[in-house]
Amino acid sequence: MKKLIFLIFSSLILVSCGSGGSKKQSGENSQATMENKYEVQLMTVDPGHFHAALVQKIMYEQVSPEVYVYAPDGPDYRQHINRINAYNNRAENPTSWDEIIYTGWDFLDKMLEDKPGNVVVLSGNNKKKAEYISRSIDAGINVLADKPMIIIPEDFPKLEAAFRVAKEKGILLYDIMTERYEITTILQKLFSQNEEIFGSLTTGSEEEPAVTKVSVHHFSKIVSGAQLQRPAWFYDVEQQGEGIVDVTTHLVDLIQWECFPGQILSLSDVNMITAKRWPTLISKEEFKGSTGLDEFPDYLQKDVKDGKLNVFSNGEMIYQLKGIWAKVSVTWNFIAPPGGGDTHYSVMHGTKCDLAIKQGAEEKFLPTLYFENLKGMKINDLTARLKETLATLPYDSLQIEPVGKNALKINIPKKFRVSHEEHFGQVTAKYLEYLKEGNMPEWEVPGMITKYFTTTSALKKAKEN
Repeated sequence: MKKLIFLIFSSLILVSCGSGGSKKQSGENSQATMENKYEVQLMTVDPGHFHAALVQKIMYEQVSPEVYVYAPDGPDYRQHINRINAYNNRAENPTSWDEIIYTGWDFLDKMLEDKPGNVVVLSGNNKKKAEYISRSIDAGINVLADKPMIIIPEDFPKLEAAFRVAKEKGILLYDIMTERYEITTILQKLFSQNEEIFGSLTTGSEEEPAVTKVSVHHFSKIVSGAQLQRPAWFYDVEQQGEGIVDVTTHLVDLIQWECFPGQILSLSDVNMITAKRWPTLISKEEFKGSTGLDEFPDYLQKDVKDGKLNVFSNGEMIYQLKGIWAKVSVTWNFIAPPGGGDTHYSVMHGTKCDLAIKQGAEEKFLPTLYFENLKGMKINDLTARLKETLATLPYDSLQIEPVGKNALKINIPKKFRVSHEEHFGQVTAKYLEYLKEGNMPEWEVPGMITKYFTTTSALKKAKEN
């Protein structure tokens, strides 16, 4: 892979080449190339999370192979470049990205000054993301941001303002919601809209919510075939965010997307009832295995008790959305059981049956959709209705299998089993469609604003307890 690396060695060098010369000329030439051949020129800012690389796991016809990376010098950006190199050099379907890199303390200012592209990808330290988003939008740059966009209630007004400015400037601010592309979630949403099978979503109660989503994640995992090395700051909730505002972003998004499809939501639709948070304890040995560091950095000492790091990566919220009771919970363990990985549990309670996604050992850790707790409907009637519905869906080879006497499950062929890593390409492709159209569905932006109001309200409520 070709690289053009701008290293800042001293303040003298910074002054001598900060605003002109070859770097500025390179940006101008690339802009012309983009306009002539490609609709989209990507820029990546401070890629501290592996999700930034997953956006580039595949190539896109309308995206220039040149990608401008602006980042502080250090292990985060080096790991990012190593991942891109691995994609470029893999034996099967290699990519051909050409990373043009600028490293320096003024990386964000430099990106805003150069503006060699029209889309910036943000996936890294979440403490800084609100600033990165706001300044990029103010500069008229489209933003594709990894979740979460914000991690504290104090940043919510900044996010609202960024969406207002984006609308005024006619640019798109979008977050990467990969879970919408999971086949079992797609099917759960489709069947929940089928009155003959599901009936209608119940209202639920605080004790028995109408919809529950539970996610279990792991600090130690394999990504793109290699052991993931996490940056030490990932364990600092002031930089990564607490679990109740991080992974829960996906779960809150799915509740909105499945329960109120195509509807414009607002802050007044949310009523946060209860929320709680609790830590995962990480030993020094586990921390070293995940980060490569022998000791906890100084900024983590505030969270070290009895020799173990207390990471508030776990959280739970119960709230009402347009009167429907919902529960969201996220748990982080250090490592998954043998053969396992991150898991997702989801249930929607209908007036005729429940739709449940399970991903435990019984399912061999593959998400599986069940039809359970039939109400006023016999199993044979449900089977017949399912067969009729499956015949109308754009997914062939889905099979219905009885589970005991009063439940069914859907067996999904491998060809529809798209991995979490591949979902990033699907989200990016959808975002590129929106860019080409110059707009998004009218419910997307209100949904994002409502989503982050929900997560930050939960954090605020949990800290009050």
